[in-house]
Amino acid sequence: MEKNARVRILHLVQMAILIALIIVMQSVGSTIKVGPTSFSLVLIPIALGGMLVGKGGGALLGLIFGVMTLMAGVTGQDFFTQVLFQDHPLLTALICLGKGTAAGFGAGLVYELISKKNKIAAGFLAAASAPILNTGLFILGALLVSDTLSANFVAEGSTVIYFLVIGCAGINFIVEFLVNLVVSPGLNMVVNVVTKNFRK
Repeated sequence: MEKNARVRILHLVQMAILIALIIVMQSVGSTIKVGPTSFSLVLIPIALGGMLVGKGGGALLGLIFGVMTLMAGVTGQDFFTQVLFQDHPLLTALICLGKGTAAGFGAGLVYELISKKNKIAAGFLAAASAPILNTGLFILGALLVSDTLSANFVAEGSTVIYFLVIGCAGINFIVEFLVNLVVSPGLNMVVNVVTKNFRK
């Protein structure tokens, strides 16, 4: 009973730290733009949360990221999201909230399924799954608002698909993917050591 209480306290502390990291990293990362979209550096703590606390914790962290992204659009801090929100408020909200939540849930699920066989491989694959889900769902969701993208962002002679894959996701996805792949498993190993010591 006492061990369960200690584990719950540990998870609460971990979630509080990761939420604080998401708030800081999203605030800083939203100022770094390549094309119309910014880097999602918060995928590091989101993936880490999925690994440490489970898919539910990862999903909650991803949802917080989604809320921050949506609020930046609603308030005009993020011009790209603001334009989409003005034309398609419900779809834009679903895209913002859905992609982040799925990224955290997916990272937790991948780690849960693979960690029983190989924790190192599970860390890398969980870390990789977060940017893949986040970017993939962004592109799929954005296709639903292609009319607004065409009217406001797509250059004449280009296509919405090209704009989304190259203009929006391209460099951003590569950077997010590589950073997550390198950083999250290392952080995961460090926190696992701390977790083991806490549970003793």
